[in-house]
Amino acid sequence: MIRGKPKPERMLRMTRFIAILLSMLLVVLPTVADEVEALDSILQLETVAVVAKHKPYQAVIPSQTLSGKELQQLNAHSVADAIRYFAGVQLKDYGGVGGIKTLDIRSMGTNHMGVFYDGIQLGNAQNGQIDLGKYSLDNIESIQLYNGQKSEIFQSAKDFGSAGTVYITTRRPRFEEGKRYNLRVMMKTGSFGLANPSALWEYKLSQRVSLSANVEYTYATGRYKFRYRKIFSDGTLAWDTTAVRQNGDVYALRAEAGLFGSINGGQWNVKAYFYDSERGIPGAIVNNVWKNAQRQWDRNLFAQGSLRKRFSSRYVMMLNAKYARDYMHYNNPDTTLMYIDNEFWQQEVYVSAANKFSIFQNWDVNLSVDYQWNTLDANLTQFVYPTRHTALAALATAFTYGGFKAQASVLGTFVSDRSKIMNGGNMLGYRTKHFDKFTPAVFVAYQPFEHHDFDVRAFYKRIFRMPTFNDLYYTDIGNADLRPEYASQYDVGARYTCHMADGVLRSINVSADAYYNYVTDKIIAVPKGTGQYRWMMMNIGKVKIRGVDATARAEFALPYGIGLNTQLNYTYQRAQDYTDPTDNADEAGTYKGQIAYIPRHSGSVIVGGEWQRLKLNYSFIYVGERYHNSSNIAANYEQPWYTHDISGSYEMKLGTTLVKATLEVNNLLNQQYEVICNYPMPGRNFKVILSFEI
Repeated sequence: MIRGKPKPERMLRMTRFIAILLSMLLVVLPTVADEVEALDSILQLETVAVVAKHKPYQAVIPSQTLSGKELQQLNAHSVADAIRYFAGVQLKDYGGVGGIKTLDIRSMGTNHMGVFYDGIQLGNAQNGQIDLGKYSLDNIESIQLYNGQKSEIFQSAKDFGSAGTVYITTRRPRFEEGKRYNLRVMMKTGSFGLANPSALWEYKLSQRVSLSANVEYTYATGRYKFRYRKIFSDGTLAWDTTAVRQNGDVYALRAEAGLFGSINGGQWNVKAYFYDSERGIPGAIVNNVWKNAQRQWDRNLFAQGSLRKRFSSRYVMMLNAKYARDYMHYNNPDTTLMYIDNEFWQQEVYVSAANKFSIFQNWDVNLSVDYQWNTLDANLTQFVYPTRHTALAALATAFTYGGFKAQASVLGTFVSDRSKIMNGGNMLGYRTKHFDKFTPAVFVAYQPFEHHDFDVRAFYKRIFRMPTFNDLYYTDIGNADLRPEYASQYDVGARYTCHMADGVLRSINVSADAYYNYVTDKIIAVPKGTGQYRWMMMNIGKVKIRGVDATARAEFALPYGIGLNTQLNYTYQRAQDYTDPTDNADEAGTYKGQIAYIPRHSGSVIVGGEWQRLKLNYSFIYVGERYHNSSNIAANYEQPWYTHDISGSYEMKLGTTLVKATLEVNNLLNQQYEVICNYPMPGRNFKVILSFEI
């Protein structure tokens, strides 16, 4: 029997949470508003100024960015959908509205990615993976992708600790002259039984403090038709059938509330986030099984805050803090495989202090210190209940001279794990494990021409990722002796930007990067003993990755007031498995094989046009041929796939209300494809969006 809360109880729990949240806001905010208004009456004649004499090294390695109108026009439901349009990324998508979606950058693995939400990293000590499908675009202002690390030294030590980073920035309240509040109500509906209402409310408590509250509910049946074909290695057709995807339903509630304020020489914010979902896991289509019964429940809660203040022209400080509690319940009632009913509880406490000193006008130094505490509880037999203490210290410097810009940093990571030693149902004691490591990074850029926006850049970074709690301690699979997984990154590139005041072509931006990554001590699952279904995590993997990322953007001003924006991304990757040189005796060997799900060629095209109140958008994504195993044989071959998406929107004013209607058609040509083997993706589907802004 599937465990889980009945729907009425579930809705009652959601209603209670919203009521409690709103009650807290109603009790606390009037007091805050009164205090801030009193403060403003004293300080109203003072001017708040953010001092920024120079920004010479913020774009040593520029980011890929989607923001503003670009995000609004994309046919994207979640952050994961939008990131597909960046160069050099691979998105693992298990299908449907509620399917898990994780990100891999330049083939180094999902766990090497850092995902930051309003400047503070999202964590998952259990398995190290962030499901980007959970994060809606409803209140997102911008998404940035950096290779290596963010091109800014004034950041927390955590920001230096990943091979690549995604920065998700939510909308900060802004008010027109004379307005005290903003209200937006939106409804999305379409294929798969989608019902997705949301509301965003922003209120100016005073001249210096504002409030933002956002609530969204998502329901979808997840049912869609797909065509399934199997062809034997000799080319004969095994079967060709059409079926309906089952057990892909999702119920999800997301609620956020934040306070944003400014002080003399700085700003602050605090945010509370809540996500609660129940979803079916449709599973893989194998052995003629078309329906699965697995279910998953997630409940994520975090509260975080940030303060940034300039004390003088030479010293700036930033403080971050966060508490998170996550719950996950997975149930597989199928006893023909293995009955599983697992529950996990994670906790995280995080604090950070960053201090930037300007030694000279063109030379800055930053010292950041972070501390993080993680625990994991579960209902598993013989579970060891691990606790992890992590301290990080980063020393970074940035220097500019003429057209030359450079950044260098060294990150010290100090980890201490403590877990129980179990024998049957008896605890024999505790196991403690310590790890200390220093990792460097160097970034340089040079602009040779003073009057032309052209530069060349390069970087080197050595980084690692700690084994997750599942890697180390999962019952009968984890290996407590695992070492961290290391990656060395090398990159060279160039960028050219040009803006024109007249003519049809108004701006163009072209960039290209060639890179080489070498991953060692890669953590992979290997057979344990002679049992076919017994596995253990081991450090035996080695991967060499060579690739090229290229992007081009252009803006056009056409006759009759038509604006046109275009973007083209292309990625070439040769990501090869160098784990075992002896594994090349036959064509089924894995040595030097392209690693699983990494295409050699991939790319995307975005074309957006607008005329008066009408906006049109076309996007195209292509992923070339791949293999679902490092053994690059015909049996493991995955066909290329592509999708064409189009959308159109029209907005108009009804009094003081802005009304906007949008129609999206995704996978226009009804392409039948799989991102992950045996997980069929939806064919042609539709979405209608109606929003009202006051």
